[in-house]
Amino acid sequence: MLNKFIVANFLLFTFCVAQLWSMDSNKIFSTKLDNGLEIIVIENATVPLATIEIDVRNGAFTEPPEYDGLSHLFEHMFFKANASIPNQERFLERTRELGINFNATTSEERVNFSFTVLKDSLEASLKFMKAAITSPLFLEEELVNERPVVIDEFDRNESNPTFHLIQAVNKKLWYKYFSRKNTIGDRDIILTADGDKMRTIQRKYYIPNNSALLVAGDVNHTEVFALAKEYFSDWEKGKQPFPDDPYDEDAIPYHPSLEKIETVIVEQDVNAVTIMLSWQGPSVSIHPYQTYAADVFSFIMNQNSKFPRVLSSSGLFTGVSFSYATLNQKGPITIVATTTVDKFPYAKRALFEELKFINDPEYFTDDQIEYAKTNLEVRFKYLWESPSAYVQTVGFWWSVAGLEYFQDYMENIKKVDREDINVFIKKYIQDKPYVLGILVSPEDRKKLEL
Repeated sequence: MLNKFIVANFLLFTFCVAQLWSMDSNKIFSTKLDNGLEIIVIENATVPLATIEIDVRNGAFTEPPEYDGLSHLFEHMFFKANASIPNQERFLERTRELGINFNATTSEERVNFSFTVLKDSLEASLKFMKAAITSPLFLEEELVNERPVVIDEFDRNESNPTFHLIQAVNKKLWYKYFSRKNTIGDRDIILTADGDKMRTIQRKYYIPNNSALLVAGDVNHTEVFALAKEYFSDWEKGKQPFPDDPYDEDAIPYHPSLEKIETVIVEQDVNAVTIMLSWQGPSVSIHPYQTYAADVFSFIMNQNSKFPRVLSSSGLFTGVSFSYATLNQKGPITIVATTTVDKFPYAKRALFEELKFINDPEYFTDDQIEYAKTNLEVRFKYLWESPSAYVQTVGFWWSVAGLEYFQDYMENIKKVDREDINVFIKKYIQDKPYVLGILVSPEDRKKLEL
């Protein structure tokens, strides 16, 4: 249910607002109800199924320390009692009656709930979804029972040594507002959460003017718009959840820039040494065009540049990857490389030496830039083959970047040139403060030269 912590920079795609935009078998329409709820319909009659999804701009970015992890707990409470369903048992029974395949996820800047059903169950499932999203009861008994379920996910993540490295790096990278990047949350906050906190989250963020209803599959947009109006128009509009006033208690604070290089060493029972380098990257709402350059550059760095080729062929590394995650609240730029304790000092030196050259004119060619852009286009078109996966991708990017960002995404990707990539590298990577994280066993820690 919980999105993992190294967020894959999965591919974006574009669609028009309030008008038809068709690509292959997909036809996308959107409208907005008077209460602010965005309705997005993706027509794809490949199979007689429909996927219904609600996306909410909620997640870690809305959480001060006293709410750290409660967006994820709220996600779990969606599948419990509401004004129409007396308890979780009846909720699950109703999903079986409607043939619903359900899922939900929580990430830094989005919480979503999805149902996939036979198209004949569309109306009944929309009604079922409406009750769950608008009238949860947060029964104390169900809340008490669900806390350990969320903690079990917490425990599974803690059993992975890399989790501890990522957490340690992120605490340094997002040093002032770590809770607003910490999707997994805080154990004590989760275990002591009560109904009042759940209702506070609902009142602030689970409102139509902070949400989108998406329906994809073998559906007709006119019929879906009519059903959405019938069932969701009385969902009461809430106060604007993200005020512009930075002194408002509900305002989302902006992560301050990293002021110096930080190093953190994490000891776990591992057989290799993992190096993680992280920088603060662009925010899509402030520097959208730099996110396009970041996407192109990330592809080049992973696929066909000197970076993976030189480092891997050196024999110093068993793996190396580069990523940028597009987010509204500063997306991280991350390099992860693995080596052995004996090779660590040489590998670390080689990695930093290589980064000195990534902005040189000969480091990658114009043909490699064009190849990256073409492959990005092919990859996001590939997503169209599955309406249920496609709609979840649309919902994520609606939450993070807004519809306007998507309308011209591929056009802007095609415009990216060498100078755009150079600006991105200079602004966010070269000679910029970073966090260096090192994951090593306690025994090998004594051998490292740092």
